[in-house]
Amino acid sequence: MSHKSDIEIAREAKKRPIQEIGAKLGIASEDLLPYGHDKAKVSQAFIDSVQERENGKLILVTAINPTPAGEGKTTTTVGLGDGLNAIGKNAAICIREASLGPNFGMKGGAAGGGYAQIVPMEEMNLHFTGDFHAITSAHNLLSAMIDNSIYWGNPLEIDTRRVVWRRVLDMNDRALRQITASLGGVANGFPREAGFDITVASEVMAILCLAKDLKDLEKRLGDMIVAYTREKKPVYCRDIKADGAMTVLLKDAMQPNLVQTLENNPAFVHGGPFANIAHGCNSVIATTTALKLADYVVTEAGFGADLGAEKFLNIKCRKAGLAPSAVVLVATVRAMKMNGGVTKADLGDENVDAVNAGCANLGRHLENLKSFGVPVVVAINHFVTDTDAEVQAVKDYVATQGAEAVLCKHWAKGSEGTRDLAAKVVELTETKANFAPIYPDDMGLADKIETIARKIYRADGVVIDAKIRTQLKEWEEQGYGNLPVCMAKTQYSFTTDPNERGAPTGFSIPVREVRLSAGAGFVVAICGEIMTMPGLPRVPSANSIHLNDAGQIEGLF
Repeated sequence: MSHKSDIEIAREAKKRPIQEIGAKLGIASEDLLPYGHDKAKVSQAFIDSVQERENGKLILVTAINPTPAGEGKTTTTVGLGDGLNAIGKNAAICIREASLGPNFGMKGGAAGGGYAQIVPMEEMNLHFTGDFHAITSAHNLLSAMIDNSIYWGNPLEIDTRRVVWRRVLDMNDRALRQITASLGGVANGFPREAGFDITVASEVMAILCLAKDLKDLEKRLGDMIVAYTREKKPVYCRDIKADGAMTVLLKDAMQPNLVQTLENNPAFVHGGPFANIAHGCNSVIATTTALKLADYVVTEAGFGADLGAEKFLNIKCRKAGLAPSAVVLVATVRAMKMNGGVTKADLGDENVDAVNAGCANLGRHLENLKSFGVPVVVAINHFVTDTDAEVQAVKDYVATQGAEAVLCKHWAKGSEGTRDLAAKVVELTETKANFAPIYPDDMGLADKIETIARKIYRADGVVIDAKIRTQLKEWEEQGYGNLPVCMAKTQYSFTTDPNERGAPTGFSIPVREVRLSAGAGFVVAICGEIMTMPGLPRVPSANSIHLNDAGQIEGLF
């Protein structure tokens, strides 16, 4: 049993040239735009040329609510993709790109772990192919052009107190959440309050991940509301005339990135909206392209199924006309124990009672996923400390819920450890799923928020004050009533209190603020204390990230 770190394992990877990986999917080398030897973008011309093909089967990987014990959702996504290829299927993987903010904050990297990883791990977790930088630049170009329009006589009659377009940065920097801009006299414009969000919370990120092509991208960018006049009339990005230049900046970023797993299977890594404050899925263009090239496409949705999967199924699938053939719900014995009340320090001790107590969280996610009409299998991501009795307890519980749990050892063994899961997933995809989102387009916005709170979180209801209800009504009158809602909420609990583990009942969901993402095509409901610009922890990961004497990166994990 190896105890190498993820980065050591990644460093020893026997990578193949990216042209070979493309060839596995039938992408000719002239249709790849290489970034070095081991990553490439897939050309738009090639993507256009495969649109008439049949779609493969889409498999969604999601998880229980995350705990500090770690669930390994991306690791399982990669392990399953490798497992499907190992049993002779033509499978590709689609995941999100990593944000620099969390990499240097809490989490380190985001490319899987152990022997189920996507490489090149270091580049993917740092600048990669520059997509996030392009999004940051496009977003802030619009910010500059808004303030410039106000400076030069304000022809659009923007009310400077009602500029709703904030700036972005791909870094966790709490000092910038709320700032005062344009200080320093006449030459610098009119002082006003402003602020920064993290790049992955930008509407530009959401649009890049939902747009079908560059034309669609430009239209959606133009549709974004950036400010209001004193008469409360919306001012759009196209009024500022920034949509064309923003599209130019995003031209390359729009093309999906192709990389490989440790076992040299194809993986698309593209886009990366946060799942707790945005819609949490990789790009539609990467997913739809993969479905034209592979028979099975394994993708993931961020955090627990109450956030990532709900948004994947209600927003992404609805917008892109997709329907998953099966869902994999990732759980760990360790997380069950934490949900059952065990502290992180005591996770190593066998505790079957705590496992049983914590299974309620798993059960609720399972029931929620089934309510979308898709078949579900539970993947138990194995840790060396798990005992047979604890694993059996999870399997027995899942069997009582009318599903099956499969033990997976991909972290230690790669595809060898996910053959059983791969076989089960193939079997599930043979049956016809009856997928449907849980609310119709024409339901009112407040009712959509309420539906998610009741059906998915199992809340008694939502608390929306009159001012916010009025705002939702106004948007409905302006023609935005048919949009889906994107819930911004803590990932750690079904409630808005991150400390409420398990499957709580008898609570309500407070909606603090609503934001209209008219370009992306959803309304964001901000629930409880959720930050759209995270801060760094007391001891950030950045403290231990450095170059060693051999010039290699250490400390990304």
